Amino acid sequence: MQHQQEMVSNGAAPQTNGKTEVAPAINGVSEDIKKPSVKLDPINTEMVRLIGQHLTNLGFKSTVQQLMSESGCRLDHPEAGRVRKCVLMGDWKGATEALQHLEPLLDCPSHLTEMRFLILEQKYMELIECGDDIGALSCLRGEISPLEHNISKVHRLSSLIFYNNSTDLRKATNWAGSGLESRCALMDKISKYFPSTVMLPPRRLEKLVIQALQQQIVHCNFHNTTSVLKLNPGDNYDKVSMLDAIGSSGTLLTDHVCSKDNFPSNCVHTLTDHTDEVLTAAFSPNGLLLATAGKDSAIIIWEIDQPNFGVSRRHYLDVGNSCVVCLSWSHDSTKLISCMAEEATELIVWDIEEGKEICKVTESNNDSLTSACWYKDDERFVCGGLRGQFFLCNLEGTIIERWEGVRVQSMNIHSDGKTVLASDTHRRIRAYQLEDKQDYSILQEDHGIMSFTLDESGRFGLLNVTTQGVHLWDLKDRQLVRKFRGTTQGHCTIHSCFGGLNQDFVASGSEDSKVYVWHRGREQPVAVLNGHQRTVNCVAWNPTLPTMLVSVSDDRTVRIWGPIDAVRKHQGEPQATSETSEGEDDAYDIPLHSALASNGQLPHNLMSSLDISEH
Repeated sequence: MQHQQEMVSNGAAPQTNGKTEVAPAINGVSEDIKKPSVKLDPINTEMVRLIGQHLTNLGFKSTVQQLMSESGCRLDHPEAGRVRKCVLMGDWKGATEALQHLEPLLDCPSHLTEMRFLILEQKYMELIECGDDIGALSCLRGEISPLEHNISKVHRLSSLIFYNNSTDLRKATNWAGSGLESRCALMDKISKYFPSTVMLPPRRLEKLVIQALQQQIVHCNFHNTTSVLKLNPGDNYDKVSMLDAIGSSGTLLTDHVCSKDNFPSNCVHTLTDHTDEVLTAAFSPNGLLLATAGKDSAIIIWEIDQPNFGVSRRHYLDVGNSCVVCLSWSHDSTKLISCMAEEATELIVWDIEEGKEICKVTESNNDSLTSACWYKDDERFVCGGLRGQFFLCNLEGTIIERWEGVRVQSMNIHSDGKTVLASDTHRRIRAYQLEDKQDYSILQEDHGIMSFTLDESGRFGLLNVTTQGVHLWDLKDRQLVRKFRGTTQGHCTIHSCFGGLNQDFVASGSEDSKVYVWHRGREQPVAVLNGHQRTVNCVAWNPTLPTMLVSVSDDRTVRIWGPIDAVRKHQGEPQATSETSEGEDDAYDIPLHSALASNGQLPHNLMSSLDISEH
């Protein structure tokens, strides 16, 4: 029979006057294709093929044979099956011959050359590893070079002939060596060049399940746990197993939904040690310490017992008669900068391990140093204020560099460790490199920027904007991403934060005495936390404990928020302290055929890759 006669559409086997055709082995399964008792539509044909592929990978070959026989489908085109068999056996000549027969079915003629190149590359590498240098050179000169494909790669391959042992060769090329592992990896590469009607992409059903789970996680309001793996857009699904993606405690039998009971929406501790309004709070980068401060001229350092969700006072630092408005931890969690209100003329750097002052920074009685951030080396820091001071300092309190005329409202260090982003009185954020004396504009708001913070990547900024609320900006693309709704923001300085697992959430205080928590992908809050009696000035998320959140308020209290189990451990049965939005989505509760477009096809065909975009 001619090869053209064996071409199939949507995986269906050809029928001849009701007679049974015997197809060659596909994926190691011998298929006796019989006339099916039920005629399958294209989508269900694809489903049968996907199930057959997954069962084959699990080793149920006789089961797959029966499935293909009863359904009238086949997994792959016969010649594609031959390619697989030859590659896994190391029959490179047979593999290239089978590829030649599939050329009319390829979407692009260049794909044939690329697949031949990959096969010959594997042959060449195996010849080198077994010490057959003459055979390897013959393959390189007589088979690979005449393809005139990927010349730069050919040059790199030619240099491998000089490796004396397989260990060095594998290390230099990140290659698994001769054998089934590298040949299976080669087959996965080759299969990507075949149309899905000819050969299914590797682990296709697994990837669809993983992608579906990831979509459910994206739409889960309270996903804040590592028990189920969350992938980011662009992650390579080929390296993720279904078990890894679902987790040992997960299931495919129900949709993924996280309970709000595990979310930091319950007040676990109410700390009343401050004697006046509490204006700012900050967790140390290691998550083991918390600093709070405000109008009572005191900084309180709290120790965090993460396993037991406990909080205890470690240091009480007296700053004199000044109101503390800003706290900044060093990256190693050993030092803390405290900035005072505009009327003060100095800032203080503290040794937190000893609870002692390291240095003060002041130049004149006209200074105003109300904001600060650390360089990556933890030996230098930048500080500034609304009167035009903008300094780079060291731990001796010496001003190393200065930038004149910048009236700083708030500042943060970029993830590169040396670029300082500062909001000013012109309603903008600019980037400054003080050592190189360079600056440039990042964004412009229509109203005053009272405070802002950066996520771990340094790409996104969270701004508290006068009378507008909380805005999320993409600093790389310089675009406003989202305006979060719900919070009340007038002219008070309120500090918001990123937090939770993968920093998927943002939280902010509000002038209506509440704490608002949003998922980064949604404008409406997923939780509104009640308990404070006056304006909530600052919210901070523990960077190493995703279930711990702190808020401070004009009501002189510090509240620690956590999951319901932490409340039960410390207080017994909790009382309602939050309003939450379940946000259940019924988009998945539809029959398969109802999800089809008008032409009877899935909007994203099952055989092609699905792109999961972050919303």
